Amino acid sequence: MAVYSKHPASAPPAPPIREKTGHVMLRAWCVFVLFSAFAGTAWVNAFGLPISVVITVSAGMLSAVLWVLVRPPLQWRRLPWGILAYVAWATMSVVWSAWPAATWLTLLLLYITTLQALFVGSVLSWHELVRAIGSGLKWVIGLSLAFELWVSLFVGVPVLPGFVPRTESVDPILYWSRNNLFDGGRIQGIVGNANLLGAIALVAIIVFAILIAMSPQRRGWPIAWLTLSAYMFVRAGSATAVVGAAAVLLVLATVLLMRTASKPGERTRYYVIYAALAVGGAVILWLVHDAIFTALGRTADLTGREAIWTAVLDRTGERPWIGWGFSTPWVSSEPAFDGWIIDHGESVMQAHNMWVDVSLQLGVIGLILMAGIYLTFIWRAWFFAVDRPRWDLESNRPYSAITLLPTLLATVLLVQGVAESNPLMLWGWMLVVMLAAKVKQSPLVGEGPAERRAAIERGDVVGLRQ
Repeated sequence: MAVYSKHPASAPPAPPIREKTGHVMLRAWCVFVLFSAFAGTAWVNAFGLPISVVITVSAGMLSAVLWVLVRPPLQWRRLPWGILAYVAWATMSVVWSAWPAATWLTLLLLYITTLQALFVGSVLSWHELVRAIGSGLKWVIGLSLAFELWVSLFVGVPVLPGFVPRTESVDPILYWSRNNLFDGGRIQGIVGNANLLGAIALVAIIVFAILIAMSPQRRGWPIAWLTLSAYMFVRAGSATAVVGAAAVLLVLATVLLMRTASKPGERTRYYVIYAALAVGGAVILWLVHDAIFTALGRTADLTGREAIWTAVLDRTGERPWIGWGFSTPWVSSEPAFDGWIIDHGESVMQAHNMWVDVSLQLGVIGLILMAGIYLTFIWRAWFFAVDRPRWDLESNRPYSAITLLPTLLATVLLVQGVAESNPLMLWGWMLVVMLAAKVKQSPLVGEGPAERRAAIERGDVVGLRQ
């Protein structure tokens, strides 16, 4: 008598469930959103500010509509309330802003970037999110190399924004590309800034390394993109990115060491040792920073940044508690910024330190809110990385490479924030909001609104906890 069973051992293998076309298109849109965040300055350099504003606003409106249509499950108690409080305080600054027009304009950018970050983090699972970030970075890295090749092979001279070849001698700070690909100089890519390109390349190295660890059987293309990102990182020649890479390696080593702890109190000993090393390293770095920056080809004052910080802090002292009003970045058409601080004959459009910038715009209250954002983000990201995934009595589940992403990218942003204000805008702010919200909404890989939706669509009950 024949006996039929639905047991997996005897049942014929079923073909994989085909992914819905709508979700494929949704993921493709998220890739475009992430690419636009990483390459935000490229839109301005290529098409000008008005068209860039139209693209940014239109993309934000479309994401809002898609969010309403998709309606991903959302845990309201796990919203990133610290981030929302910072956005609310920035909005309130309109009341006392010394530059209200600039405040309204940059608040629009803040709203759209925050919305896009929350949207992408809510509709994609952790695995989808890492792959989408990687896809966005592929476009930035690939187009940067193609752009530099085009300039060197077909134009032959530096290029100004708007694809305009240099026709007369101008300050190199104005160039979109300096035509340095074949002469060994620093390259700037489509973002038009070597320091930005270096930071983006470092983020790409981290993401592609995690993708390789996630799928060791399919590591051919990720290795190729990792190699190209490393090349762009070296050619960008950013001292800040080099320091960031060293910090990332230190944090990675610390996380891997903490994961080996198997006894109560073992991590405490590691924390004490690393705290002592951190304090000692900071003291040594301060004592020999002149030699370090000279070796990296930079001046001891971080290429004039100390003078910028002094000027900004002097103005901050006039309104220490509530600041002068939100404006990230500084708007060049605003008289208060135009001609205030001059570098290479051009008005400076940021404080080149995110903490100094926040203190100018939103005062001590803004600083407290921003410090709270990073402290809670780093705290959750750290234990997201060092703790084993656990939701029951099982305590030996393997670690996931994905859990390294938030804490390593937080390290990059913290280091970059010392010499740049970019963590407050575009891809820097998007990563902070997106990852902070994602870690809070989905504290376990495979556990969260987007993860549950994906598992339900697959009909995979087990996948709800994987």
